[in-house]
Amino acid sequence: MITKEKKSQVISDYKTNEKDTGSPEVQVAILTERINSLTGHFKMHSKDHHSRLGLLKLVGRRRRLLDYLKKRSNDQYLEIIRRLKIRK
Repeated sequence: MITKEKKSQVISDYKTNEKDTGSPEVQVAILTERINSLTGHFKMHSKDHHSRLGLLKLVGRRRRLLDYLKKRSNDQYLEIIRRLKIRK
């Protein structure tokens, strides 16, 4: 779970224009933040299989958004991958 302040910070870092809150770039950044926080959660709670299922769903959603970005604009795809340090 990410806080409201952290989510606002991520949105402001990755928005493409002033009113942007839902572009694929912003969505991928928010999902990456949530995935990273869940990954830390599993270091302490290795047997939390319900949250693991949620993590897999988040990873799948991020993958679909990245595929969409790659189809739409390869330059934007490579930029978001570079900025978020996501493995391809």
